[in-house]
Amino acid sequence: MVDGWNGLRLDYGNFYASKSFFDPSKNRRILWGWANESDTTDNDIQKGWAGIQADVDVTFSFNSLDKAEPFDPSWDKYDAQKLCSQKGSTVQGGLGPFGLLTLASENLEEFTPVFFRVFKAQDNKHLVLMCSDASRSTLMSGKSLMKDGKDAYRPSFGGFVNVDLKDKKITLRSLIDNSVVESFGAGGKTCITSRVYPTLAIYDKAHLYAFNNGTETVRIESLKAWSMNAPKQMNH
Repeated sequence: MVDGWNGLRLDYGNFYASKSFFDPSKNRRILWGWANESDTTDNDIQKGWAGIQADVDVTFSFNSLDKAEPFDPSWDKYDAQKLCSQKGSTVQGGLGPFGLLTLASENLEEFTPVFFRVFKAQDNKHLVLMCSDASRSTLMSGKSLMKDGKDAYRPSFGGFVNVDLKDKKITLRSLIDNSVVESFGAGGKTCITSRVYPTLAIYDKAHLYAFNNGTETVRIESLKAWSMNAPKQMNH
């Protein structure tokens, strides 16, 4: 990969100003970063607690790679974000798109899809595209509700996942609250953080769906989901 915007990243989403710390007790390095919000402070207060509340861990499997879409050589394989914006979760493919609809309202007026799409390159190798699309995450449209009078920053983020598909499986883990969807593809080989601003899909009205809009059958081998209780004490 190249050094620059098209190179490897710790996070392909709304993530910046990261710092790392070493944890000697567990011999690990911890990364701490920021995901900026574009709504107002009043909205933040009204929204309430915005810590990671739900943890979803799913393993997808499929029988064949034969239906993977050909990767057009005119596409820039380093510009995954552009490809995700063109081939969203509702654009039917061969092997994918498949994944999760997070923070979905009952009638899907709002949803934030996190998904994979598999392509077949000219060298007979396969490329796995991972997307997290915040463009449909909210019905909020009034720019006055956002900081500086700007609209909410909610693009479709994307990155390629360096994963071997010989066992025809891929994992996805998503950490979800009512302001952030942070997703890890293939055990964390690709990470995407998205800021979201749902107005309908909040608290007990937020739904989670698995989906597949490809022609190849995709199975869910396992799906585990759990949530944390609200904090007993808030910091103001």
